[in-house]
Amino acid sequence: MHSRDSRRLALQRLASLVAVPLFAPACSRSSSPEGDGRSSAPSAQGSAPAAPAQGASAAPAQAAPAAKVKLALNWVPEPEFGGFYAARESGAFAKEGLEVEILGGGAGVPVVQMVAGGQVDFGLSGADEVLTARARGADVLPLFAVFQTSPQAIMTHESRGAKGIADILSSGGTLAIEPGLPYAAYLKKKYGFDKVKVVPYDGGVARFVADKDFSQQCFITAEPIAAKRKGSDPAAFLVASEGFNPYVVVVITRAALWKENPERVRAFIRATREGWRGYLHDPTRANEVMAKLNTSMDAETFVAAAEAQRPLIETPETKEKGLGVMTRERWETLAKQLADLGVLEKAPPIDDLLVAAL
Repeated sequence: MHSRDSRRLALQRLASLVAVPLFAPACSRSSSPEGDGRSSAPSAQGSAPAAPAQGASAAPAQAAPAAKVKLALNWVPEPEFGGFYAARESGAFAKEGLEVEILGGGAGVPVVQMVAGGQVDFGLSGADEVLTARARGADVLPLFAVFQTSPQAIMTHESRGAKGIADILSSGGTLAIEPGLPYAAYLKKKYGFDKVKVVPYDGGVARFVADKDFSQQCFITAEPIAAKRKGSDPAAFLVASEGFNPYVVVVITRAALWKENPERVRAFIRATREGWRGYLHDPTRANEVMAKLNTSMDAETFVAAAEAQRPLIETPETKEKGLGVMTRERWETLAKQLADLGVLEKAPPIDDLLVAAL
């Protein structure tokens, strides 16, 4: 996560810590997609090969040119996307016959619509946004979930002694949160917001640092790191621990592409899984590449964020079943929760959603 891309006015990321808007319930964040000017394989040459000299044996057949595909991020390059850059830099995409152009995103970039409309082949979204989009008729399917545990959290000051989100919401003070987002609606329904003063989330940590009675929404991999570096005492508690845990950074494609070229989809996911294995083992090279594209985040923060997100990506389940695994039960639970919150009119058939889950 966490629109949650679209989903949540998304929160600033650690980079420049600016606000992060969304689509409805997920983690979308940007204004206009920007290509990073690179792809995972060299472009095929257009000129025809010269004919072999008389008497010379015919040259061996050339390998088929790499298939060009586009991947749209829902935020700027940072560690939550490290595995995709690692797949490109390591040659994992090229090995699968893919030349991948990675498009940077940010607050407001309509990734789901871009995928559904065929402007890009693959995109990144949040599970709650995927369900919401499909309920509205979007032709999208989830393939691979990077974050098994949502990084969405509520951050308060350690000095307040809170042991969890329930304590934060019952102890008064100010809470900066986007109340229209699904996770916020879930917390409000579970605990109520009547004992805190709710204000809009502004995407930064300056007010948090200055006010000991101030709490706010955050990504556990972002704002707490920024606040600590400014000398504050953040204590962050995952919303997932309260029972609302949508998959985040979910790779999606359009159903039409899956039907037309399932092997290309499978190849993309195989390379993605290999890229994430590599990034979790050693994020150095991918971080260096992303740092050149996202100069607002320094090297120390890249390292800290990559380490903070590791347990949210690599879990006992992924060690058993593979990175990116998704379960029918998790999707069913989320669909029911969104229906109970009024985000969806009714929970959709999950089997129809997971036809391409790999």
